[in-house]
Amino acid sequence: MPEPWLRGMGSGTPAVQRAVVHALQQAREDLDKWCGELTDEEVNARPGGVAPVAFHLRHIARSLDRLLTYAEGRQLSEEQLTKLKTEMEPGAKTAEVLGETRRAVEKSIERVRATDAARLEEPRSVGRKHLPTTLGGLLVHCAEHTQRHVGQAVTTAKIVAAWGGKFTRENQNIDSFRET
Repeated sequence: MPEPWLRGMGSGTPAVQRAVVHALQQAREDLDKWCGELTDEEVNARPGGVAPVAFHLRHIARSLDRLLTYAEGRQLSEEQLTKLKTEMEPGAKTAEVLGETRRAVEKSIERVRATDAARLEEPRSVGRKHLPTTLGGLLVHCAEHTQRHVGQAVTTAKIVAAWGGKFTRENQNIDSFRET
């Protein structure tokens, strides 16, 4: 099957929003393909001390919500700030973190499609420092930031899957596997 941007979706969705939607659809498909079969231990593995796949899945889901909150002209809620602090928590269940990410991507696609293309140049601010950007800038950042973390999750997933049963919580140093 061709990538989302080559599937003909276009009518009724302006170009910027369409590109963001395509990036989010591609992210969902790549995560399902490369991370969907990981065990709970693999999704939490940290080869060489890198962030685990579970972190990237949570971060994708929760950062999309945060970025789109700013895009909608609002500041973050206490719940969003609390969730931000838990993205690196160990002990994730693959089905749960992948499910959270799938739901967040679907909700994000709805929010992006609901954005008025005539407002893309409207100013927005990000974070406690109210850093300046635009509505369009936030939408584009949703796409590129998500794709960046998908790449990291996929790379980590490939490494831990290739190690199979050799990877344990006690031995999370990549140097240990160079000789095997």
